[in-house]
Amino acid sequence: MEKLYSLVIHPPETILALVKSMKERLATEVGWFHSKNSVAHITICEFKATDTAIETIKNKISRLCDSLSPVEVRLNEFGAFPNGAFFIAPDSGSKNNLKLIMKRFHKSLRVHNMQKSDNPHLSIARRLSSENLIKANHLFTSIDLNFECDSVVLRQFDETIKQFFVTDSFEFKDNPQPELIQGTLF
Repeated sequence: MEKLYSLVIHPPETILALVKSMKERLATEVGWFHSKNSVAHITICEFKATDTAIETIKNKISRLCDSLSPVEVRLNEFGAFPNGAFFIAPDSGSKNNLKLIMKRFHKSLRVHNMQKSDNPHLSIARRLSSENLIKANHLFTSIDLNFECDSVVLRQFDETIKQFFVTDSFEFKDNPQPELIQGTLF
């Protein structure tokens, strides 16, 4: 049986706690909203996999992380999508670095039913009404967070509680990949 997984970037605990408090503040203002109970993350992709397939996928993630280098990430503005998502956005340099990491995973994993994210952001709320988006923008006006992105987290969806939980964490090990050298046979 296939299970739903997501591969994400988790910021450090201090940022997770800050975003949780922001979600609670917003809920006090607007009531319940989608993603209210979700732990802060930057989505790389979501996919379904069997227990057998996930082991192969974990190996691919591990191999790719072995070659990735940590990058500094700065989250310094709030934004919204037309679908009612309210989020914290990275600055342009961080956005480019995160996009490169995300694309490497998209290419490496090649899961047939993968939903790829190509716009890195840290969601606070999803599917807010236009009135509630205005309230969110008035409630949160400035932000400046920094962290080192040095790992990714694999999460599995729990059908009972309707939330993802962490199954594995993969550290970036900054090991250069050996270059393939084409030789000639004599």
